[in-house]
Amino acid sequence: MVTANTARNVVGIVGNVISFGLFISPLPTFYKIWKNKATEDFSPLPYIATAQNCMLWVFYGLPFVKPNSILVVTINGVGLFLEIIYLAVYFIYTTRRQRLYVLKFMAAELVLMVIVVTVTLTCAHTHTKRTLIVGILACIFNACMYASPLSVMSMVIRTRSVKYMPFFLSLAGFLNGLCWMAYALIKLDLFIAVPNGLGALFGAVQLILYGCYYSSTVWDEDDQKPKSEVQLQAPASTVAPGGGSSEFHSIAMSSR
Repeated sequence: MVTANTARNVVGIVGNVISFGLFISPLPTFYKIWKNKATEDFSPLPYIATAQNCMLWVFYGLPFVKPNSILVVTINGVGLFLEIIYLAVYFIYTTRRQRLYVLKFMAAELVLMVIVVTVTLTCAHTHTKRTLIVGILACIFNACMYASPLSVMSMVIRTRSVKYMPFFLSLAGFLNGLCWMAYALIKLDLFIAVPNGLGALFGAVQLILYGCYYSSTVWDEDDQKPKSEVQLQAPASTVAPGGGSSEFHSIAMSSR
């Protein structure tokens, strides 16, 4: 007989695989930056936000905060490592002004994490209290990141075109949210279930929009080099434990 722990671990492993796919989705963007030796108009904000999200979820999944959540730690640890690499590449090839911009935000994130860790460990002396403090913060960040594709969905409805809403990333975001929501519901964890439930909902809406507007989309030879590129990334995992562990869907726009 399959126990709840076994089912939860299996679902969590599947979630790790999907979230990892979302975390590596920006690789073509950073390959282009490396190849051109310039960041052009790409924004670092999605990667900065994802790094913050991953840090919070790694802390959330540690045994002294939320026991038996190692799968949350693993995927968000990998996600954090990848985001640091992405930001390092961005930092090398961007302008001095943008470097200061990245440093400012990263410093603010580190200060926030020091405050969160210090307050949690000194003021909360039970797993329940620690989970509550870190879980609320992580849930808020994750929900915001999952809601970020709203502007893309609005553009799809306005233009009646899915040209800049990649199908497979929308599908992966939906499956990622669904998987981590199931993981959270097996042993009820609302802090993981709520943001990933939203992620699954937004992913489902994107897929519905794709089905509605695919036939009205005008595809042309310039699709490989669009004037406006919309890149969807996760979580994520990127991701909550569905984003951190889940990918979160964040949006980076660049104009050519």
